[in-house]
Amino acid sequence: MSYAYDRQAQRTELLNELSRLPDNQRSKLIEEYRQRSEAAFAPTTLRHYRMILRHFGEWCGKRGLEAEPPISPSTVAAWVDDMGGRLAATTIETRLWGIAELHRSHFLPTPTTHRLVELALKSVKRKYGSATKQAPPLGKKEVLDAIARLGNSRIEKRDKALLWIATDSWCRASEICNFRVKDLQRQDDGSSLLYVTRSKTDQNGQGAYAYLSAKGTEAVIDWIDEAGMKADQPILTKSQKGGNKTPIDPATLSRIIRRCTGRTDVSAHSTRVGGVQDAFRLGCDLSSIMVAGRWTSPEMPARYARRLLASQSAAAKVSDAFNETPISPH
Repeated sequence: MSYAYDRQAQRTELLNELSRLPDNQRSKLIEEYRQRSEAAFAPTTLRHYRMILRHFGEWCGKRGLEAEPPISPSTVAAWVDDMGGRLAATTIETRLWGIAELHRSHFLPTPTTHRLVELALKSVKRKYGSATKQAPPLGKKEVLDAIARLGNSRIEKRDKALLWIATDSWCRASEICNFRVKDLQRQDDGSSLLYVTRSKTDQNGQGAYAYLSAKGTEAVIDWIDEAGMKADQPILTKSQKGGNKTPIDPATLSRIIRRCTGRTDVSAHSTRVGGVQDAFRLGCDLSSIMVAGRWTSPEMPARYARRLLASQSAAAKVSDAFNETPISPH
């Protein structure tokens, strides 16, 4: 008689076997896991993981609870309850990933899949909703207006290059900050391609390309010449002469965009959202939008444009058509 393969049961059995190992052998496994994690995870992921553990440790410390694995499902469920209404549901799920990873690193079953935790998360979503906060859009016209206001000082040349890359490429903040001079590949028509070596959805570095217009290329090259950048150096750095040629970080990128546009609500992600909305207004099809933003699923670009699409929906078109028709008096 054959039995269906039960992956969860096999994983539980393996964890039970590991839990019976002598302490010195378990310690070696835990240390090896830590070293392999350092090599496998992106630096940003590791920083975020440590931040989650720090927040959880502080929360437990204030309540006299145990923050070291194995952590009880009741403790994790209470943490979820406390985060509800203060943090977005997606953020809570990310923090639960951190607790799960902590237990995996100690070869212990995770409490995050316990029914108590699942119910706590479901309760939070039901009470507070699960919608994600979207960055306010920053469209092409607004960015071009900001560029037009800039002069030709050293810092303004850097800011022009930054704004052109952000509005033309639709790249994420981390991708923009990581571009190096050698990633700029000129084309015959004066435009360029920016080689995206690694991204949020491409952790293994298969690579992709983003677009940079002819005017954008001109501005970027002007800045590269001004700063005396070499091929391996980052395109966007601090603007001071003689400073270290280190890349700016995403937080600085957002601050520059806010300063140049005069808007306090935008971030480095706003040009990505604004680009999608501009494309839908111009009638671009979804597949070309996905290629431009390097999405593998239509979900995210559709989410960026959902308010815009509602005003362009069949319901809106029907309303417009009938509003143009005079209503006959009875």
